[in-house]
Amino acid sequence: MKTVTKSLPLIGLLITQTVFAQDGEIALDAMLISADFRPKTAQSTPVSLTEIDQETIQARGAQHLEEVLNLAPNVNVSSGASRGQFFQIRGIGELSQFSAPLNPSVGLVIDGVDFSRSGGAATLFDIDSVEILRGPQGTKFGTNGLAGTINLRSAEPTKDFKMHAETSFSEYNTRNFGLAAGGTLIEDTLLGRASIYTHQSDGYMDNDFLNRDNTQNQDELTFRGKLKWLASDDLTVDLSYTHLNIDNGYDAFTLDNSRNSLSDKPGEDKQRTNAFAVKADWQVSDAVIIQSEATYLNSDIVYSYDADWGFDGQFDPALFPYIGFECFDRKRENYSFELRALSDKAGRIFNDSTDWTIGLYFLDQDEAFKQNSDFGIFGAVLRNGDYKTQNTAIYGQLDTHLTDKLTLITGARVEYFKAKYRDSDALTIKQNEGLFGGKIGLNYQANQQHLIYSSLARGYKSGGVNNNAALPLSQLSFNTEYNMTAELGLKSSWLDEQLNTTLAIFYTDRRNAQVENSIAQGVQFLNFIGNASNATHKGVEASLDWFVNDKVRVLGALGLLDATFDNHAVKGISFNGRQVAHAPDYTFNFGAEFYPSSDWTIRTNVEGKDKFYFSDSHNAKSSAYAVVNASADYRRDKHWKLSVWARNLLDKDYATRGFFFGNNPANGYDDEKYLQYGEPRVAGVTVTYDY
Repeated sequence: MKTVTKSLPLIGLLITQTVFAQDGEIALDAMLISADFRPKTAQSTPVSLTEIDQETIQARGAQHLEEVLNLAPNVNVSSGASRGQFFQIRGIGELSQFSAPLNPSVGLVIDGVDFSRSGGAATLFDIDSVEILRGPQGTKFGTNGLAGTINLRSAEPTKDFKMHAETSFSEYNTRNFGLAAGGTLIEDTLLGRASIYTHQSDGYMDNDFLNRDNTQNQDELTFRGKLKWLASDDLTVDLSYTHLNIDNGYDAFTLDNSRNSLSDKPGEDKQRTNAFAVKADWQVSDAVIIQSEATYLNSDIVYSYDADWGFDGQFDPALFPYIGFECFDRKRENYSFELRALSDKAGRIFNDSTDWTIGLYFLDQDEAFKQNSDFGIFGAVLRNGDYKTQNTAIYGQLDTHLTDKLTLITGARVEYFKAKYRDSDALTIKQNEGLFGGKIGLNYQANQQHLIYSSLARGYKSGGVNNNAALPLSQLSFNTEYNMTAELGLKSSWLDEQLNTTLAIFYTDRRNAQVENSIAQGVQFLNFIGNASNATHKGVEASLDWFVNDKVRVLGALGLLDATFDNHAVKGISFNGRQVAHAPDYTFNFGAEFYPSSDWTIRTNVEGKDKFYFSDSHNAKSSAYAVVNASADYRRDKHWKLSVWARNLLDKDYATRGFFFGNNPANGYDDEKYLQYGEPRVAGVTVTYDY
C-alpha cells in the first residue's frame, strides 16, 4: 500500500479508490475485499476466502466465473446449462433449476446487485476482483449466505484517463473483443468508466443429426458503466449499470456420453438483464458514517432442452414413441434498499473500545414463469405462475478491542421472510417466517505478520416451494435450513512478506438440510426439494503464495472436505453416512509463475478434485480428475501484451453435471449414468493494449 499523505477518515477506506483532498491525490493500491462491513486486505480478514484478481483472469483467458472457480478450495460448480451456473461451497449449494422457483444457498453479488438466482450473469471482462467467501455470511448477506458468498467487483473509475482494449482468438471458432475506458468527466467532481465486451464461440459439441457444430454455442455481450460523484469532501455517490445479452445454445447430453449430439430440437440458454445500483457514503461527522444503497434488476431468461436427446424417428415409433422437449421462460425483477450506519474512530462506544455497525435491509423479488413441456404420448405441461418474496432485515455488529491485539466480534441479523406462490394449476402457497443468524468471533493479531481467528456462526436459508401438483400436499413446500459453523484460522506472512499462507479448519452442523430429490414417474421425473435431512460438513482449507526469488513465484491451495448425511432417506433407502452431492473429498490447485526477463511471464498450474456424487437421490458419481493450464505473456513497453494460453492442456474429459435414469430406448430405458462434460482443451491468443 502506498504511503498515505494525510490521515483518512473511515470513508476513505470505504471508497477504496482514488479520493481527492486539498493537498493532492491519495492512492490506495492495496486491494481491499468486502467480506466485512469495514473493508480489509485478504490477509487481515478473519474468514476463509479466496481472491482472484484481474491479472489471473486474463492469464487464463477466462470469460466466465466457472473458468476460475477451481482456484478456490472446497468450491464446486454444477452445469446442466450452457455454463456452470450453480455453485457449491463446502458441499452446500443448489445443483439445478427446472420449474420450481429457487432460493439459493450461495450468494452471487455483482457490483452490489444480487444475482444469486442467475449464475450465468457472472461474465468476467473488466472484473477487478472475484471474492469467494466460505462459510455462513449471515450477518452481512442474510439468507443467501448460508454456505458462503461470491462477490464480483468491476474496475472503478479513476482520476487519470485509462483505457484497456483486448481481443482474443481461440479454438472452436472463439473470438472476443472488449474495450474499457474511464477517467475524469468533471475535474475533482465526477469520474466515469464504461466497458463493452463480446464473446462468441461455437461451443464444444457437434450435432450429427443437424450437421452443425454450434448447437452449444456461446454468444455473450456485457456492458458495464460506472459514475463516481465526489459531491463533497464528506459525500461520495456511486452509480453503476450492467447490461447482459446472453444468447447461448444448450445441447449438452447424449445417449452415448460423447460430444456428438443427435438432438433435433437443441435448447437455448438466454438471458437479457439490466441492473442498476446507486450507493452513497456520507461522513456525517468524525464519529458516524452513513451508507445507503439501492439496486434494481430486471431479467428475461429462457432455458430449454431436447429432453429425449435424439430425433423423431431415430427408433421405431411403434416400440419407442417417447419424445420430449421442455422450455422454461422466466421474468425476474428484484429491487433492494439498504441503510447502514457505522462508527468512525471518534464514535467508538464502551470507553472508546468498540466499533459498531447497524443496518436495515429490504429485498423484493418477483419471478414470473411459463413452462411448456411436451412428452408426446406421455403428456404435456402448460403452466404459468408467479413467485414473490420479500426479505426485511435488521442487523448489527460490534468489534470490541479487548486489547491492542485481541478483538471480539459479535454480530446478529434478524430477518422476516414472506413468500407467495401461485400458478395456473390453481396451486397457491404462502409462507411467512422469522429467520436469524450471526456470529461470535475472537481475533488475535499477534503481530503484523500473523492473525489467528476463531468464530462460531449461524447461517440460515428460507424455506421454499415445490410446484408439481403431482406431489403429495406435504411435499409442496419445505422449511428453513440452518447450520452452525465453528471455524479456526491462521493467516501469516513469512520471509519478509515474500510468503503468505492461510489455514482454516471448520466444522458445520447442518439441520433441516434442503435436499433435491427426484422420483421417476414413467419417463418423466418429479423433482422436488425436501428437508428431512441432517448432515455434518467438516474440513480444512489451506493456501500459499510464495515469491521464491525475483524469478519464481509458487502458488497453491488445498481443500479437504468430509460432508456426509447423518439422516437422509430416498424412497425408503437410507443414505445415512453417505457423501453429500457435489462435495468432493479434496480439491486442489498448484502452480508457478516464472519471470525470465522483465518482458516475459510464464505460468502453469494443475488443478482438480476427487470424485463426487451427482445427486443426493442416486449413486452415480463423477471421476476424479486433474487438468493442466498454461500461459505465456510477452509485454512490449507498458502498453502492449501478447498472451498465449491453454486451459485443460492435456484435453482431459471431466463431468460438470450428471444424471442417472433411463433415457435410451435402445436398452429399454434401463437406468444409466449420463454426463455433461466440462470444456475440452481450449488454446488461444490474446492481445491487450493498456493506456
